[in-house]
Amino acid sequence: MESALLERDKVGVQDFVLLNNHLSLDEFIENLEKRFKHDLIYTYIGPVLVSMNPYKDLPIYSEQVMGTYKSEDFYELPPHVFALSDAAFRYMLEENRDQCVLISGESGAGKTEASKKILQYIARASRHSQEVEDVKERLLESNPLLEAFGNAKTNRNDNSSRFGKYMDIQFDFQGVPVGGHILNYLLEKSRVVGHAPGERNFHIFYELLNSNDVVLLEKLCLSSDPQDYVYLNQDGQSSQVTVNDTNMFKVVRNALDVCDFTPEKQQDLFAIVACVLHLGNLQFVQERGSRTQISDEKNVAIISKLLGCDENILFAALLNRTVAAKGDEVKTPLSVEQAYQARDALAKAVYDRMFTWLVQRINDSLTSKHLCEMMQRKERRTLFGLLDIYGFEIFENNGFEQFCINYCNEKLQQLFIELTLKSEQDEYLREGIEWEPVEYFNNKIICDLIEAKPMGIIAIMDEECVRPGDPTDETFLTKMSNNIGGHLHFTSHETADKSTRKKLGRTEFKLKHYAGDVTYFIKGFLEKNNDLLFRDLKKVMTQTTNSVTLDMFTDKELENKKRPDSAATSFKQSLSQLMTILMSKEPSYVRCIKPNDSKRSSIFSRSIVEHQVKYLGLMENLRVRRAGFAYRRPHKFFLQRYKSLCPDTWPQYSGTDKEGVQVLVDHLSYQPDDYKIGNTKIFIRLPKVLFATEELFAARKHELATSIQAKFKGHYQRKSYLRMKVAVIMIAKHWRRVLAKRLLEKRKWATLVVRKYIKGFILRNEPECEENKGFIHFTRYNYLIRLRDSLPKTVLDKSWPQAPRLVQEANDYMRELVMSNMVRKYCNTISPERKSQMELKVLAESIFKGQKSSYSARVKDLFSLYTPADHIVGLQGISGLNQLHTQVFSKLNKKLDPPVEIVYACPAVKFDRNGYKNRDRLFMLADNAIYLVAEKKEIKDIILLDVLKGVSVSPFSDNILVLHLNQTDNGVKGDVILQTPNVYETCTMIAMQCKDSQLINVISEGVIKHVLKTGKEGMIEFSTGPVAKTVKGKNGNLCVISSA
Repeated sequence: MESALLERDKVGVQDFVLLNNHLSLDEFIENLEKRFKHDLIYTYIGPVLVSMNPYKDLPIYSEQVMGTYKSEDFYELPPHVFALSDAAFRYMLEENRDQCVLISGESGAGKTEASKKILQYIARASRHSQEVEDVKERLLESNPLLEAFGNAKTNRNDNSSRFGKYMDIQFDFQGVPVGGHILNYLLEKSRVVGHAPGERNFHIFYELLNSNDVVLLEKLCLSSDPQDYVYLNQDGQSSQVTVNDTNMFKVVRNALDVCDFTPEKQQDLFAIVACVLHLGNLQFVQERGSRTQISDEKNVAIISKLLGCDENILFAALLNRTVAAKGDEVKTPLSVEQAYQARDALAKAVYDRMFTWLVQRINDSLTSKHLCEMMQRKERRTLFGLLDIYGFEIFENNGFEQFCINYCNEKLQQLFIELTLKSEQDEYLREGIEWEPVEYFNNKIICDLIEAKPMGIIAIMDEECVRPGDPTDETFLTKMSNNIGGHLHFTSHETADKSTRKKLGRTEFKLKHYAGDVTYFIKGFLEKNNDLLFRDLKKVMTQTTNSVTLDMFTDKELENKKRPDSAATSFKQSLSQLMTILMSKEPSYVRCIKPNDSKRSSIFSRSIVEHQVKYLGLMENLRVRRAGFAYRRPHKFFLQRYKSLCPDTWPQYSGTDKEGVQVLVDHLSYQPDDYKIGNTKIFIRLPKVLFATEELFAARKHELATSIQAKFKGHYQRKSYLRMKVAVIMIAKHWRRVLAKRLLEKRKWATLVVRKYIKGFILRNEPECEENKGFIHFTRYNYLIRLRDSLPKTVLDKSWPQAPRLVQEANDYMRELVMSNMVRKYCNTISPERKSQMELKVLAESIFKGQKSSYSARVKDLFSLYTPADHIVGLQGISGLNQLHTQVFSKLNKKLDPPVEIVYACPAVKFDRNGYKNRDRLFMLADNAIYLVAEKKEIKDIILLDVLKGVSVSPFSDNILVLHLNQTDNGVKGDVILQTPNVYETCTMIAMQCKDSQLINVISEGVIKHVLKTGKEGMIEFSTGPVAKTVKGKNGNLCVISSA
């Protein structure tokens, strides 16, 4: 709101408390006019909303506007009915306090539209569910329904509410509307039987006649011309209307459906409306000397048919009255005037009770299942009340209705002043500011004048109504003059001074209300206050079959002999209940003003507006509000807005908001009397102080704008950079998209290939065809590649990759070829010596593999065919085998031809045949014999290969071998037992020289038997142990222990 202060000269201030001269009515009206001409129809007086009727549609009620005002601070945005609705709704939810909005103003000021907008906002702001939507729809649809039956066209308003309405919307703790309740006050039922020229009766009559529902009108015996009915055609002229009655009737039917009125109830309801119209067409005549008669009895038949009662009983009740006299009941015929009064009383009573019944049925439809459950559980509910009631009325002729309406406004003004002052006092107390007493006009004196007992106007009127004799309006006026004539706020012709008597008639009295003086015409006061309906007509109504009238008129009413309360007393009681309801809630106020009487959007009539400002008490309201401080805002808000004006608070203040506000006002040089700092708010007394602060802030904005521009330029450049960054990212994104598409195509291709090979795999064993050809070719290719990388490297490597069945035959051929090729290559690289070694190794393999335990460890070692002489024990000094050969075999070779040629030699240990004594020998193998040479180079033994029967070795790791000789030959001394370090080479060389591998025998048992010199057998026992040794056993056998 503060942002609009600099525009105040052009469009005025948004809050009247900011007027420089708040006591000036002219300045108040001028501010209203400025805002009205700029279509600014809402203005505040503190928390009170003043609303001008623009008489045109403004684009300020859209969904977007409602969203703008939702959850915003009350003064944060320009004044609006949505701001007031949102503040009240949020306060109800947050503080769990019942709320009410009081809407007042004269007819045509826009009260009904304001209530619609508040309901519209509450419906949008509350939570949603299916049941909630049903409740909302019924709340909203109740408006057109009540408008049809309770509103009428007047000379001031085409849709004037002729009743007071208070609506309570009930919410649960989550803010969900769960139900509603409507109270109606003082329906202007006199309009049913009469209205001013240029005006209309209630809308429903015209809407029903113009409904274009031929079937319904025939059932109700109605024509479509309003001129056919007396109650609608009293001045003989049809008033101009701006609404479409046909369309509005469709709206009414839809509202009845939404509010759960059954078709039967709707039919009975419209029958009551038609019945009222037919009652108005009853005409009474009295011929000379006879009783009063009804000129056209056909209307009575129609009425009895619509009500479902006996025609004769209704006929009698319309023409007679039963009077109780000394315990007896006497029927008294009615005069023509009395008959018309009875007819009109019946029409008014039926319509008034029908309206009350309609409100009750709407209330029943607003009671949701959720609400019933909450009531059973006694859960807490919050209420949002909406009071749409007639404003203060001052007409040319003011009657009983205006008296009641103005009395109601006096009570509301009294409540408003009390609550406003209480609200001010409470706020001062909360903020810790001393309360300053406020002088104001207390209208309690006027309320007491009207309602006090026993000498209030209502009490005097009730007393006059029941007084025996013939009380009249004139006697009532006289009685008031006699009893309250000295009251400062009452004036009658009898009590007035000479100058006032000239303006005040003898049948008039004047009351000095808070909003101004009102002159009332006394005629009709007692009749309207009595509001009596003859018991005969009541009895007829209790005997009808129409479901609506049965609910409206009960037998208990006939049994009650007590005189019913007068209209004024009933209204006073209802008003007292309303005050109790309003006092229990936190109120908000909407004061509605119409700019002119011609209903035109461009005219602002100062006299008409000034008149309304006075009787709405707006100046009094403003004066109370301005009695203390004109401006108040929370510390945080004030500091946030004006902190740029002080270097100590700009850009951020590190202390509390309250301390920051104090620093700020000290810097601005506020005078001590100009402000007060409360606990949570700052209070500024005079508007000029606020205006000066706002002007400083406006100048400061230019400095801030330069800083903002610099920041913005940096922001703009960064934004450009970010835009380019986004572009780069976009390009990269699209490039990745291209790559992804390519990858997708590749994967699609791969999928097809995989699918093709899977199918080929399934058909791999079938003859080659189109489906498996690719797989077969790939299998062959893959096999060759795999074979290429895993061929054996040596002829000893027997590994070979496993081949698929498709290429098994080729695999076998390939394996054979590769192995042959490797063998060929290997053989070509072997030297003769190497070849001899290999042949020996092959021979040794055939003899010892799997037979002797230590053989596997010697497979890798090549044979040593010639042992160097320096390794032979006892033969040191002889270098080389050739020299040894020469020394040992020189004599022998002379006798032999050809000479001995040694093919193998190695050291050995010979065990004697007698006692197993070991002797060192040199084992030498020649081409036809074995020579054992002693240390002195002496040949000790010569063993011809021809007599060698066999060679035995053990399966263990020892180096013992036994040469078995053929004992039949002369000179053989038994088997030879040798121990040589190279047992495998020795045995292999023997087998090779003998050309018989079977000659070598690896025993399976641990015993070798041998022949001694004497021809006896000896035994060599073989075993394993931790230490290898060879000893003679106690049993005389040779024991050979091999290491394990």
